[in-house]
Amino acid sequence: MTPERFEKLKAILKSRQMDLTVVMENVHKPHNLAAVARSCDAVGVFETHAISAKQEVVLRSHTASGSKKWVGVKRHGSVDEAYAHLRSQGLRILCAHFDEGAVDFRAVDFTLPTAIVVGAELDGITEEAVAKADGSMIVPMLGMVQSLNVSVATALILYEAQRQRLEKGMYDERSMDDATYQALLFEWGYPRLVPYYQKQGKPYPPINDEGFLVLEEQKGAGKLP
Repeated sequence: MTPERFEKLKAILKSRQMDLTVVMENVHKPHNLAAVARSCDAVGVFETHAISAKQEVVLRSHTASGSKKWVGVKRHGSVDEAYAHLRSQGLRILCAHFDEGAVDFRAVDFTLPTAIVVGAELDGITEEAVAKADGSMIVPMLGMVQSLNVSVATALILYEAQRQRLEKGMYDERSMDDATYQALLFEWGYPRLVPYYQKQGKPYPPINDEGFLVLEEQKGAGKLP
């Protein structure tokens, strides 16, 4: 790992927003999933969520432009399961959905821990997801068509969240815990060694300030290949 890459990885991990996420309800089209993931990576979202009865949520590598490697996707089988997990993380849940109580997305304080729920372009967010959320927001439109592609709407909302958080200096200090930070720094910096340590059931070695692994002397069997 070059010094330049090491510094870039540290900067990216430092800027990850652990209390900002996107929840995709029944968004199954791979190109939409991938586009949302790219926007999440661009604004520093650590992990996304998908509510889907399907056992697997697929991101196309080409469309995602590698973002699936940098942004995790956690699948939930139901609204209740997803919302319970999000609230256990201290997140409020806001739906991108038009209703009488919906507010302009630019009026939302995104510096607070927030999960943004978006739905499939044709069906939108289910009534259950809206009813069990903490509120709704809309992206105002002045044209004949009153809906945006889910990935476009998500990007607009995320960049407003980024703007607010940048103004508050929330990207200046790392919010990721040390254990997650060190693990991802190793997995991103030394991906070829990850299978070895996982197969052996061994903890990842620490990385020093220059980006080099700090390895204990190993004798006999068990040496690194």
